[in-house]
Amino acid sequence: MEFDAIFKEIGEFGLYQKRNYFYILFAWIITGPIMVLSVFVMGSQDYRCHIPGLQNDSYAVQGKQHTDLIHKFIPLDSDGEYDKCYLYNIDRSKAVFDNESRPINASKIKCSAWVYDQTLFHQTFVMKENLVCDNKYKVSLSKTIFFAGVLIGSFLFGMCSDLFGRRKTLLFCIAFELASTLALAWSFNYVIYVVFSFCSGAACVGVFMTTFVLAMEWVGPSQRTNAGLVLGFTSPLGGLYLELIAYFTRDWFWTVIGSAVPFAPLFILYWFLPESPRWLYGAGKKEDACKLLVKAAKYNGKEISSKLFDDVDLGPKQTGKIWMLFSDRRLGVRTVIIFYNWMVASMVFYGLSLNTGILYGDYYINFLLVTLVEFPGNVIPLPMIERLGRIKSHFIYMGFGGLACLSTILTVNYVGKDLQYITTALAMLGKLFATAAFATIYVLSAELFPTAIRNIGMGSSSCWARVGAMISPFIADTADLVRGTAGTAIPLSIFGGACLFAAGLTLILPETLHQLLPETIEDGKIFTTKEYKEKSKRYFQEIRDIIVTKF
Repeated sequence: MEFDAIFKEIGEFGLYQKRNYFYILFAWIITGPIMVLSVFVMGSQDYRCHIPGLQNDSYAVQGKQHTDLIHKFIPLDSDGEYDKCYLYNIDRSKAVFDNESRPINASKIKCSAWVYDQTLFHQTFVMKENLVCDNKYKVSLSKTIFFAGVLIGSFLFGMCSDLFGRRKTLLFCIAFELASTLALAWSFNYVIYVVFSFCSGAACVGVFMTTFVLAMEWVGPSQRTNAGLVLGFTSPLGGLYLELIAYFTRDWFWTVIGSAVPFAPLFILYWFLPESPRWLYGAGKKEDACKLLVKAAKYNGKEISSKLFDDVDLGPKQTGKIWMLFSDRRLGVRTVIIFYNWMVASMVFYGLSLNTGILYGDYYINFLLVTLVEFPGNVIPLPMIERLGRIKSHFIYMGFGGLACLSTILTVNYVGKDLQYITTALAMLGKLFATAAFATIYVLSAELFPTAIRNIGMGSSSCWARVGAMISPFIADTADLVRGTAGTAIPLSIFGGACLFAAGLTLILPETLHQLLPETIEDGKIFTTKEYKEKSKRYFQEIRDIIVTKF
């Protein structure tokens, strides 16, 4: 008997599973803020050089005398704004000033201290460590290091989950996340910050992966899709929680603390969360698995026999190797296209999520909007992939997302400053379609990779998604290549171009709607043949005939 058949007897999504699912849902939601924490921790406002010798200097102008000192020491850039990185080196014996107290014959030198506009943030890590001018690259580097931690954590905690169990791994990840995030708040320099940021990223993905697997392994097969969709749909709630903390504290320290504290109650919930019975069976702990399943059945009001657990079959273990993804030219081409689409979807998703500061408008409202668009982004694919198919749907999402981002070239260069909210709206459309594309490429990949190499295929695709997230901060930095609002269009154009190229490549992939899932490598090779399509057609026709006969 297949293991999934047990759930038909004990209840596929009974009261016991719903209770466990609630705990998992809570863990899933509070882990979300960690993924986008850098939006507020590494946020930066306008700044300029600190006036030498003026102890109470501030970005806000304090009066006419203060204005004269600013004019005297701070040069203007090409856009007529105060230079952020240079000040005048004034030789008082030779200096000549104009009517606005600006030196005419003074040279410029790099400054080593800055003052910041504090209307948006009272304090961020950027302000604390002066990660501006020559050190500005460290902001993007810190985000990349965080996602490097996510990448390593995917491998590390995936193996731990299989070796030591879902429950123990989850407990360790919760403790590790709480400790590393709290330590992040007390980082006294940049190196310490990125070390704990790396650890936080690794622990974060560990919680995500383990809770997802636990949810799927405790739910019956007919309810797994819905259980997975609900997890995806609730993900933005974590971002909304982060928005509240950041808005009311305006301080990176308290924002980090507020993101870490919710992990403490998870230690209590952990003791009510059972181990995966499927993992227990696979680990040879059949008696423990049976006790859990009997307990679940009683909780669900079901009566079951102990003989039900005799001869349970977990199915063959997957032995796929990564080189098998390229064992045939057709499989290799599909694999490369899938990898690229995962990378681009992740790059655009996190590129727009983590860099709301490059967009026109209020910082907090922009982050709120970029979070809210995830709700429709997760819902839109549900009807579309079943009606239009996976390929057409993904092409539309990538195509329209790419066009939305590329259109910002027009709004930035040919629309007045008072209408720059159109640029922000187009960026939000790009994020919405990137979210939908992310959900669709997941389904498409799972249906295209043959069963024999599906695990290794999905795992490798996830790695390329991490690569996309790692490079997204540096693409966002290309906005600095051109001063003013015109620079906003550069990263959005890169995102748009990458999306359009991904959309074009998608058309090379075969449609998987109403097709039998390929089981073997050979099935993957003949997936597009007329014979395989006829076989799929006959299978689904038989299913429809059975349903009609039954009802």
